[in-house]
Amino acid sequence: MEAQVLARRAVDLADSKQANDIIMLDVRPLATFADFLVICTAGNERMLRAVVKEIDDQLVQEGAPTPKVEGSPETGWVLLDFGDVVVHIFSPEQRDFYKLDKLWQKAMPVVVLQ
Repeated sequence: MEAQVLARRAVDLADSKQANDIIMLDVRPLATFADFLVICTAGNERMLRAVVKEIDDQLVQEGAPTPKVEGSPETGWVLLDFGDVVVHIFSPEQRDFYKLDKLWQKAMPVVVLQ
């Protein structure tokens, strides 16, 4: 699955599980570890768990590689590393703490969903 298609699909799946403040960033000119980042917020631990499960299950079913997973819903942050696409799902508190949007402010936003 092409990286941009995978990232866009991750955005759609996060949106379908009612994640908010979803952003897809093109980091190709700025990073060597990935082509795209997807960052989103889930309102509580249960929603965070649902967003992670939906993205992981559906993308793998659709042909994406099994992601490496870091973090846990209990901590308020989960990272799904699909290789060229890295998906961050945050609780509101953790997203505010880590401020990845600010860290990657020079990256080109491809999709922004409030």
